[in-house]
Amino acid sequence: MENLNKLFFTGLICLISWPLVGQSKVSAVKVGSRIEVSIDNRLFTHYQFADDEKYPLFFPVNGPSGFSVTSMRNSLYPHHSSLFFGCDRVNGGNYWQQGLDRGQIRTLRAEIIESGDDKVVIENECIWTRPGALSPIRDYRTITITAPSKEMYQIDFDVTLEMLMDVSIQKTNHSFFSGRMAPDLSVTGGGTMVNAEGDQGEKGDSGTFGKRSPWMDCYGERQGLTEGMAIMQHPSNMWYPSPWFTRDYGFFSPTPMYWPENDETTQFKKGDTLTLRYRVLVHSGDTKQAAIAQEFKLYSKQN
Repeated sequence: MENLNKLFFTGLICLISWPLVGQSKVSAVKVGSRIEVSIDNRLFTHYQFADDEKYPLFFPVNGPSGFSVTSMRNSLYPHHSSLFFGCDRVNGGNYWQQGLDRGQIRTLRAEIIESGDDKVVIENECIWTRPGALSPIRDYRTITITAPSKEMYQIDFDVTLEMLMDVSIQKTNHSFFSGRMAPDLSVTGGGTMVNAEGDQGEKGDSGTFGKRSPWMDCYGERQGLTEGMAIMQHPSNMWYPSPWFTRDYGFFSPTPMYWPENDETTQFKKGDTLTLRYRVLVHSGDTKQAAIAQEFKLYSKQN
């Protein structure tokens, strides 16, 4: 009997410690100036931070189908780089649009902190710099990538900006976390862009442009499959929920600096910090099938 009890408890401990059946393995490897993240040995995304890039970015961002739900630049808007974080009009610098001489968010450190089980954790430290000027901001990013299911991949993007001097950000439509969808998933490509209140598309009374909302989802159908990407703002964010700058051609971003609370500029003092948190859900199905509203409720309860 004693031996049977030992076997029982040994088996129970193994069941508790082993990964759940069907749990996805998420892993990462650093290759030069990018970190490659895979889910169940399939490429999910590259986090890219080369010295000749304007800022760090994610591309591709592959959906469950294996195709990227985002696009990487085009002739009209070459500053739209898939999924990224930046800002224009910061102390006279431009840390958003093309041209490294106008401003650049350069990586000082990028490390894989955790990999190989159910999540990948990346730490990235960046300096905002441009020729002939002192750096106004240093930022610290923690990126956590998981796969809640076979139909949904998740990126948690938490960033803290440290003001290295007094910082003034003038009114701009180019601010902070942003996504650019693949053309076939955009509204002009036949897709749907919808916010938490059910508003759809860019324009009109029932459109999404300029409206405050905790999240936005873009999805469409290609090759017989429906998939998309949602961006969520955490309720702890300053300006929550920020108004959204949206375009039917596939751009969407919670953009507080286009609707500044204090006239035409937003001011920070040297030593101030600003922490912003976002969650990206890359999903199969439409907004309802992916339960985006319920997913946001779970996110909003996280400290």
